[in-house]
Formats: sequence, structure tokens, C-alpha cells
Amino acid sequence: MSIDTAHAPDWTIPQDWEGYTAADHATWTTLYERQAALLPGRACNEYLAGLRALDISRGIPDFRLLSDKLLALTGWQVVAVPGLVPEDIFFDHLANRRFPAGNFIRRPDQLDYLEEPDVFHDVFGHVPMLTDPVFADYMQAYGRGGLRAMQFGRLPNLARLYWYTVEFGLLRTDAGLRIYGAGIVSSGGESRFALDDPSPNRIGFSLRRVLRTPYRIDDFQQVYFVIESLPALLDETVNTDFAPLYEELANLPDIPIAAIEQTDHVYTHGTQHYAAAH
Repeated sequence: MSIDTAHAPDWTIPQDWEGYTAADHATWTTLYERQAALLPGRACNEYLAGLRALDISRGIPDFRLLSDKLLALTGWQVVAVPGLVPEDIFFDHLANRRFPAGNFIRRPDQLDYLEEPDVFHDVFGHVPMLTDPVFADYMQAYGRGGLRAMQFGRLPNLARLYWYTVEFGLLRTDAGLRIYGAGIVSSGGESRFALDDPSPNRIGFSLRRVLRTPYRIDDFQQVYFVIESLPALLDETVNTDFAPLYEELANLPDIPIAAIEQTDHVYTHGTQHYAAAH
């Protein structure tokens, strides 16, 4: 399926579900089956429940049908976009409970890595968590916060919050650490690395700490932040006045990505061997 570059003012495009080929659907099924087999005991219960509720195992989902299910559960819908969208457009979609998802799927030779998020990353990775009412509210709050952050010129800091929660977040449970971040659940390699490898640091979530911590986009993470619960994540973000926090951050240096601070709650003090070798 080719990528459609013509879009509406809000960057939405028709998904053109009928245009997917048998090979496109086969790629989805291959990705789905191997991740679905890997994630029990690794992904959090909220994600796994969402995956079951959406029932998206049989080929690339039709966004119209997917949105019907989401709307009934949490008031969200999925809209097709041609790829990455401008920041203000992205935040506006989230603030209005619309999740923008790429409508293209990777080639069979890109199963393990694709630089730009495709429909598998966006739908398999993100959408199951949107069936959870608490996380659905967090995503909307993030969108509203993004629109506000643009006024303060602090988008790089806020992007770190998205990265270390929505994309690469870990959750503490009574059974151990579990994945909820889309960048992890949609990646076989990172699903193992994030929980099992001795290399990365795993640190308790702190809003100020996360906003001061850079991230890497080209390989496995050097640090993962662990939230205590989804309600705790929502409460901390919606009950924080970001304006004075942004003012505070303007006078503070970034914390090096692999650093351990004295105030950190350390789950794992990683060896950083993987990062050193790559």
C-alpha cells in the first residue's frame, strides 16, 4: 500500500482499508502473532485486556470498526494520518480524544525495526491502552498539556514525558515490573530488553526527573521509568501546575541519560553494557 500524502487541514486522510494487499495483512498477522505470544507475563493487565477487547488479530484493523469499539469504551477514536504530524495538530487530536495513526505498514524486511511509526506500532502498540479509562484520560490530559507547553517554549521537556510513559513506560505490579509503553509492546527485542537485560537503569517515576532526562530514539533505552499505578500517573500530571515547573526547568541542566541521582528510587542500577557496545 502506498503512503497518501494528501491530507485535510488536521492532517487526517482516509485509511483506505480496502487498499491493503494480502501481503500487508500477512505482515500484520506475523507481527501480531509473535508479539501476542511474547507479551503475557510481560505486558500489564490493562494492555492485555485492551488487546482482547479490540480483537485485532486478523489483519490490519479497519479504523471505522476499531473506533466504534473505542468510542463505546472510553470515547476515543482512531484517525488515519500519513505519518508523523505537526506538534500542534498531534496535541489537538489527543486533547479531543482522537489518536492519529499511520495508515501504512512496514515491509516484510522491516519486521524488527522501522524508524517512522507505522500502523502496527500505532494501533497494536498504543490503542489497547486507550481502552483503559484512566490511561485514556491521561492521554487527553497530555494533549491539552502539549498545547499549553507550546506557549512556554518547553516542548522538548514535555516530549520526554510522552517518551518515558506512553512510549517506553514500565508499571510496578505485585507480580513484578510490567510493560505499558507502546514502543516496547510493539517490539519483540525491546519487550525482552526492557524487563530482562541487566544493561538499562530502571528508576521510579518522578515528573521533574523525567522532564530533565534526554532519551535516545535509535536503539534500546538506557533508562526506563517505573510508575506505581496508572491512577498515580494521571494524578501527578493533572494536578501539577506546569507553568512554574517549566520556569524551574529553564534554570536546571539536563540529567545525563545514564545517570543515577541520589534521590532516585532505583529498581535496577544497570550496567550500561549494551549502550557502551552500540
